[in-house]
Amino acid sequence: MSDYLSAAHYLPHAAPMVLLDRVIAVSDDGAHCQVRVSHDGVLAPFLDAQGQLPAWFGVEIIAQTVGVWSGWHGLQADGATPQPGMLLGGRGYRAQQPCFSGGALLDVQVKLLMRDAKIGSFEGQIFIDGEPVAAGRLNTYQPDRHELQQLLQQDLPS
Repeated sequence: MSDYLSAAHYLPHAAPMVLLDRVIAVSDDGAHCQVRVSHDGVLAPFLDAQGQLPAWFGVEIIAQTVGVWSGWHGLQADGATPQPGMLLGGRGYRAQQPCFSGGALLDVQVKLLMRDAKIGSFEGQIFIDGEPVAAGRLNTYQPDRHELQQLLQQDLPS
């Protein structure tokens, strides 16, 4: 297994919007990341009064795992800095519980189902102690630089 940098290295986000701790693996058709639900971790700003993370955050955690997959592949291909992607939608996201408990280690795995030049579809799952606790399918869009400029109505640095 290769050594990976922190998840933030592969994402176009800055704290506190990085919701992943570690990259475990990236392959041609998937990625595996982890994050711990903890008051002293990256999820701390989003925990409720009981130290739990609402399960609907799972959609973004899965989306960021897709972002790690994309960012890692971009770096391998041409050394490019991670580019913003867009979550077009999700299908069938279901969580087995309303919150992820404090102290839980969330194992997040995504698998590429389909991809063309800009659109991808990924199946994502979140596990705690090897048991699936949330899953769903996400559809993503990777705009090119010109499209990003149009969307943001501004010039991006070279």
